[in-house]
Amino acid sequence: FSRIFILLLAFLAASTASYADGLAGIKAAGVLKVATSLSVTPYTYTNGEMQPDGSDVATAKQLAKDLGVKLKIVSVPVASRIPMLQTGKADLVISVLSMSPERAKVIDFSRPYSLIREVIIAPRNVAVKGYGDLVGKAVGVTRGTVEDKLVTENAKGAEIKRYEDVATLITAAVSGQVQYVATGLVSLDELNKKTGNRFESKFVMKDFMLAIGLRKGDPELDKWVDQWVQANLENGTLNKIFRRYHHVDLSPEVMNWRK
Repeated sequence: FSRIFILLLAFLAASTASYADGLAGIKAAGVLKVATSLSVTPYTYTNGEMQPDGSDVATAKQLAKDLGVKLKIVSVPVASRIPMLQTGKADLVISVLSMSPERAKVIDFSRPYSLIREVIIAPRNVAVKGYGDLVGKAVGVTRGTVEDKLVTENAKGAEIKRYEDVATLITAAVSGQVQYVATGLVSLDELNKKTGNRFESKFVMKDFMLAIGLRKGDPELDKWVDQWVQANLENGTLNKIFRRYHHVDLSPEVMNWRK
């Protein structure tokens, strides 16, 4: 029994040490592992050369470059972003990750570097003014997202259909499995390209600040990432990245955010 106990303590100590290495450990390994779900164009997607791309991927590349290490993109489903971070399989999450009190209980956030507008999308000929109009309707969401939470809490009586990523959610809307979609406004263009401009945004659920996710108990990495975001907002680098993919400037809300 004592030998098993000692081995268990050694395992836990090693695990804790590997998580606590943080900034020094990343530099020593020469690799930054970033979890992202390649399913939210133009934030995260796979391009024509079958390579990770998007504004969040470009942000991760710039961060790794400034840290002086190689970038390893860890492609995961949306619902697995935080578990990958918690289990040490990723050092950071840069993946359309919105800040929320629930998530802040289990991970840390950098200061915001971007923003996403969450909306209800439906066919143009359908009248939707608020959550009450979704009662009895099938509403598609991406599992484990803030959209999932917003619809679950506010659209009581709606039939919520959960999909594993945004690409599958859009496919469901295109094929007629769902008429109503709760997702980021950025998905509207892609949806309309595939349906001949049949959909429109009905109402805004909420604007969410996007931040870099970090494991708790890693103050040095927290501080470095926070300072990096602040510096690259001030020098315009993050705005250039955002404009390259979204064709608009970052919201003043991001630039002027204060804790």
